[in-house]
Amino acid sequence: MRISVELVPRSQESLASEVAQIKAHLPLVDTINLPDLSSFPLRSWQGCAQVKPLFNAIPHLRAVDIDLAKPLPMATFLAKHGISEVLVIGGDTAPSMSRPVYPTTSLELIKKVRLEHPELTVYAALDPYRQSFRAERDYALRKLEAGAAGLFTQPFFDLRLLELYAELLPSTQVFWGATSVLSERTKQYWLTRNHAILPTDFAPTLAWNRRLAQRVLAFAKAHGGNVYFMPIKVDVVRYLQGIV
Repeated sequence: MRISVELVPRSQESLASEVAQIKAHLPLVDTINLPDLSSFPLRSWQGCAQVKPLFNAIPHLRAVDIDLAKPLPMATFLAKHGISEVLVIGGDTAPSMSRPVYPTTSLELIKKVRLEHPELTVYAALDPYRQSFRAERDYALRKLEAGAAGLFTQPFFDLRLLELYAELLPSTQVFWGATSVLSERTKQYWLTRNHAILPTDFAPTLAWNRRLAQRVLAFAKAHGGNVYFMPIKVDVVRYLQGIV
């Protein structure tokens, strides 16, 4: 089983600090995955090069950033720094003032990466909240058929929903996600923006979120899966110490 932590690469300094904390206090973590956010200048693969000496590193690649008619722009950088895994996501479709946007889909980018760089292991995203169970399952299967080796899910809050997706995708390598929701504002964000499903006993407390992290980890152990944790507005050690 692999355990990843998703960190926001705000700067080289903040990333170095969080990685050092994880190395010192969370001994079971073996992987760091980094989103690629237009609000910060540090690109995901640049952050992964900084992480790589200590952990496996998985950068997120946004399909809307990639021109299919050109070579994969970060491929040389990935090879130079020994980064062998990537996570393909769709990305925001709204035009960005700082980056050009292309009509590239996740499926197209997965195929491009696998065709042009078969040495890279590609993961794809699964979002249990955006459409019906069957539609999302079928979409995930198309990504696997396109060449994805496995999936990273959006964070789950209800283990019953996680168990259902595990039944829908047997024998699939999955990083099951969990995150920290520690305020009513963040709770409303997940409900209104991401259409998340929260159980009736949900509470925006550190204790509740730590119990969920333990349950997701136990599920992954029992079913041969992987996990990733997304600490939001909480110190990563405070969130996960004693769990991983």
